[in-house]
Amino acid sequence: MTINSFSRLGTANSYTTAVNNITARENSLSNLQQSLTSGLKINHPGDDPVGAATAERAITRMARIQSDQKALGLQTDAITSAESTLGSAVTALQTFRQLVVSAGNPSLTPPDRQTIAQQLTSLRDQVFSLANTTDSNGNPLFGALGSALAPFVQQNTPATYTFNGVAGQSSSGVVSIPAALDGEKAFMLKPVQDGSFNVTYGTNAGQTTTGGVTLQPPPAAPVTGNDYQIQFGVAGGVMQYTVTQLSTPAVVSAPVNYTSGTPITFDGLSLTVTGTPASGDTLNIQANTSVFGVMDKAISDIGGAASSLAASQAVGQALSNIDISINRLQSARGVAGDLMNRSDVISAAQTANSTEAEKNRSSAQDVDLVQATSDFTNQQTGFSAALKSYAQIQQLSLFSYIQ
Repeated sequence: MTINSFSRLGTANSYTTAVNNITARENSLSNLQQSLTSGLKINHPGDDPVGAATAERAITRMARIQSDQKALGLQTDAITSAESTLGSAVTALQTFRQLVVSAGNPSLTPPDRQTIAQQLTSLRDQVFSLANTTDSNGNPLFGALGSALAPFVQQNTPATYTFNGVAGQSSSGVVSIPAALDGEKAFMLKPVQDGSFNVTYGTNAGQTTTGGVTLQPPPAAPVTGNDYQIQFGVAGGVMQYTVTQLSTPAVVSAPVNYTSGTPITFDGLSLTVTGTPASGDTLNIQANTSVFGVMDKAISDIGGAASSLAASQAVGQALSNIDISINRLQSARGVAGDLMNRSDVISAAQTANSTEAEKNRSSAQDVDLVQATSDFTNQQTGFSAALKSYAQIQQLSLFSYIQ
């Protein structure tokens, strides 16, 4: 016995199913159109929660990188200005040195040397002003770890100079560099590291001449004092000298026989005296504490030199200390150059990180235009076919065939 299976399909049910399918196609087509218009495949977090979270993290990371790059740009600008300022200071010191050399001309008169001293004073003021230069935000370029708006202060007469701040150089971070250089290291001098000293005669009846004070090469002991005095005297018919470190209490060396042109060494320092001193002659040795002090001493000695011998002595002392000062500034420029190179490395790394973050965001959020255009065309064709088939089916009815 064969049993025939019959199914019954109502007209209303067919219409409802067709309308639902058309509506679904229309929604899909609308979503594709929105994606093509916005360029995003995730227009709402609900479209793809995981993709939306990935895109949000990438956007946050790019915003942080952009903020770090802006800060790095300001820091780099400040260090670039500081390096340029140091270059200007070095140029001024080199001009100062040339004038000092010219002051040693034996044909010059005291008024001539005083005129040169006035020119030297102008250059000293220029260097002091450069040391207190600020950036575009009013922050000192040589403020070290923190300082007053004017890090270098001139006090008393004759002038002494102090660094009004906390000495030290900030270290670079992962995404940043310092915005200021250590001005104390650039413009202030220390006996143990620089060996910059002024040598003046307390008494020079023997009319001797001296060179500049220099640091003894290793393994000499480090310098421990700031001020010294060399005293000459005769003992047993032999000219001798003693060296006194003017500390508290004073430290006096044992007498040493004097030989013209043979270096006098003491406390890690060396000084050459030429000529025959008279008994009772003294040499006073004082440490320079700043580049500005070196310039002041040169100005004072050259402007006050009453003879060509005194001028020659002043020039010799000044040149030695000016060279030390120029080396100190050049060393600070080297630090600035290292920081600028560090900035370039950080900037390149940040650019690469930003590119990677943008790639992650695009992968999670941006629509594939080629694929989306193809899908849209297919959906549009299917939607058009569904509308046409529905219109044709809608015209079919059993009542149309009942007479």
